[in-house]
Parts: sequence; C-alpha cells; structure tokens
Amino acid sequence: MTATRWTPIYLGLAALMAAILALLLWAVPITEEGAREWTGQLIPGFWMAWTFPVALFFWVIASLLILMTLLAIRFPETPRIGVLRIETTRGDRLFISLLGSAFIHLGWLFFIGTPAFWGALILSLVYAAAVFRWV
Repeated sequence: MTATRWTPIYLGLAALMAAILALLLWAVPITEEGAREWTGQLIPGFWMAWTFPVALFFWVIASLLILMTLLAIRFPETPRIGVLRIETTRGDRLFISLLGSAFIHLGWLFFIGTPAFWGALILSLVYAAAVFRWV
C-alpha cells in the first residue's frame, strides 16, 4: 500500500522535470541554416548569458536535489562511517562527489584541455560511484 502512495509523487516529479528539460531544449536558438546553436543565449538580451549547457547543469543539480530529498523522506538513512573515517549521509556523499568532480574537471582542463572533455565526465562518474560506495 505504501508503494502506491508514492508512485504518483514519483511520476509527477519525473513529468515536471521532463517538461522543464523539454522547455530548455525548445528554447535553444536555431541558426538561419536550421541548425541548433547549443551555446547561443536562450534569452537574447537578458542580463545573464543563459546557454543550454549552463541551464542543463542547473537542471541536473535540481534533479539530484529532488532525488536526494525523495530518498531521504522515503528511505530514511542513518549516517555511516566509510574510508574517510567521518560520518556521512547520502547528501554529504553527493556534496563530496560534486566538489570532487569540479576539481577533476578543472584539473582536466589544465592538464589536457577541452578536446577530450568526455574523459573528465567519465572519470567524475567513476569517482562519484566510488564515493557513494566507500565513503
């Protein structure tokens, strides 16, 4: 009975986040040739240069925060002690993952540059999986 009570909440939030992502995709400017300009301003003339990659970054962070909130409500967790010998919860591990991923990307930019930037993303995902597993 409990699972059916949560199903509409999960589906509603998933539909909301999908609608926001669809709105972001719709707002990507199209050039005269008909191609999408992924780094073009979503709102021309706005005081801040909101591009699709920037908006997608904040969409992912919002999605992660919503997911962590739902997990904390639905499946309460007690802090655990991992490899770092500090008590961490899911939220702490998410923060450590995001902070470490930022440093991985900055280091990647410094040592390798932008051509193979997907490598930094893959390395960050492996790092986040390790943090959630062992920290």
